[in-house]
Amino acid sequence: MNDLVSTPYPLGATLNSHGCNFAIYAPASSDIQLVLFDELGEHYTEHPLQHNYAHIKHTYIPDIKEGQLYGFIVTINDKAHYISDPYAQAISAPLHYTPPFDEKTSFTLPKCVVTADHFDWQDSTMPKRPREEMILCETHVKGLTQLHPDVPPRENGTYLGLVSEPMLEFYQQQNINTLQLLPIAACMHEPHLLEMDMVNYWGYNPYLFMAPDPRYAHKDAVTELKTAVRELHKAGIEVILDVVYNHTAEGGDNGLIFNLKALDPHYYLMHEEHFANFTGCGNTLNLAYQPSLNLVMDTLRFWVQNYHIDGFRFDLAATLGRYGDQFRADGGFFKAIAQDPILKDIKLIAEPWDIGPNGYQVGNFPFGWNETNDKLRDVARSFWRGDAGYLNDFATRIMGSRDLYSAANWPFKLTVNYITYHDGFTMQDLVTYKHKHNEANGENNQDGHGDNRSDNYGEEGETFNVTIKSRRERQKRNMVTSMLFAFGIPHILTADLLSHTQQGNNNAYCQDNELSWLNWELNSSQEVFRHWVAKMMKARQQYMVPFIRAFSGETRNDNRVFWRRVDGQEMNMEDWDKVSSVALHLGMNEDGDEMLYLINQSRAPARFRLPTDKQQQWQIICDTNNLHNKKLGITEKERLQLPTSMSILYFSAK
Repeated sequence: MNDLVSTPYPLGATLNSHGCNFAIYAPASSDIQLVLFDELGEHYTEHPLQHNYAHIKHTYIPDIKEGQLYGFIVTINDKAHYISDPYAQAISAPLHYTPPFDEKTSFTLPKCVVTADHFDWQDSTMPKRPREEMILCETHVKGLTQLHPDVPPRENGTYLGLVSEPMLEFYQQQNINTLQLLPIAACMHEPHLLEMDMVNYWGYNPYLFMAPDPRYAHKDAVTELKTAVRELHKAGIEVILDVVYNHTAEGGDNGLIFNLKALDPHYYLMHEEHFANFTGCGNTLNLAYQPSLNLVMDTLRFWVQNYHIDGFRFDLAATLGRYGDQFRADGGFFKAIAQDPILKDIKLIAEPWDIGPNGYQVGNFPFGWNETNDKLRDVARSFWRGDAGYLNDFATRIMGSRDLYSAANWPFKLTVNYITYHDGFTMQDLVTYKHKHNEANGENNQDGHGDNRSDNYGEEGETFNVTIKSRRERQKRNMVTSMLFAFGIPHILTADLLSHTQQGNNNAYCQDNELSWLNWELNSSQEVFRHWVAKMMKARQQYMVPFIRAFSGETRNDNRVFWRRVDGQEMNMEDWDKVSSVALHLGMNEDGDEMLYLINQSRAPARFRLPTDKQQQWQIICDTNNLHNKKLGITEKERLQLPTSMSILYFSAK
């Protein structure tokens, strides 16, 4: 095949030894032109796209080199308008503009960059960690290291900062094995934020799906992100990307035009002539439309093949299965993923809802998808706050929400359990504030979730009251223990490891400042909690993971499960409505290892009689009353569990 011949595939800009092929799907843009910019992105030359195949316009330009700036021009309202290439793999600078946005402003945007894939992976390999071993640590690239005093200054807040020596040591100390990065695809800030001189800090407003955001790079986002992934893999740490395919930064009916709207309006779900807003962001990507599906599938393969990404967490993932107002678990996107040789073996995590009709789809995603489970979040928060009537539901969530996720499909349909996520209170704020305090967002505290199931335990905000502070710390340990020792995949905010506070802001999406950046100057209480969580994460791997494996798949029914009263007797139906202190007794197969959860929701101590049928000597793995988890030792016949606390005990049958 002649290297100088233009081809419709692959889409985007593709280099070879003689030049570059440019191809773009543009059925709605008959006059589209390729533009090549000078090094400053100011002056350009126009080039016709002479060839057309199935609405793909393409051309070949000789002598193009890596680093060439490019884009496209279309005519809108008789005026030339710059648009980006949806398949661009890099952009020249962080995204920003001064409102209002119009055709003149469009030419001030960063330009697309021609790239070449020649990175040295140094024989690093993807860890391919079993799902049941994962502990997802949600992390913002900038916020993690921006204030870290020991990270080299030029690496603060960057991709390379993720793999600086202090951070690699931190991951090892905390027993972190999986980082889930908030969106790192190039993000455009919403007009209302730019008007307030703010930005979309979290990154959930995609401008391009394949280009890593230059905000987090010192010089070269492509190389620096690949370097970060490579070094994390060398340390045995997997990388999950939070990806947004439910909407784009173009917004709805009065939104901006960056690329897709000009190229083909059918990329989006429409209600007659209006954009369907099932995402709260103005538009909804229509994955039932073949070009939209192609775009998403191509970008997912790109991240795996070019960046060695281990998996994805899909924001508002119900949109991925939408056929108009309906969700279908057998939709085209799910089938495409399941048969794709590149994607079918990677980790797939769904946020299983959007805000459109029939949008709540918890438990309904296909085999192979793990789902974030808001039920454990809500139930655990209410239960430990002391709300009545949650014991039965709490028991169901601890056992892996099998009402939603059959153990027959574990670990491939294992629930993702969490107490906190980026959207909502941090763990520290969950026990410090009864109400949200989002005034800094400029929306009169009307944004953010209202049902937080939080408490301040006597005083709103920070306090000097020792009793309140002690109770808050115990409640943090209760919730972390409930999550780590529930059947499922735990998800924890890295911010929570440091007891980070956002001062009651539960929607800090626009706070690119010290409210969101992690403070590494920890006081003694924060240091104690950090070390305690590290021990619990290690204990989960040692004790809980074998139980998850035993209770999964074909061996799920070969085990023992008992719910017991404090007197050691098995609970009956009436007990569930009467008691607030229970023991969960688990055993692997007929005579294998055992675990015992002593759960006391009440405000009074509970004296538990322990199982002794095998003369068990129970090793105390965890007691949420114990700050340091030291010298917990062995117990045999009974154990006093202090108010509003829990313990995890272990017996080895060997």
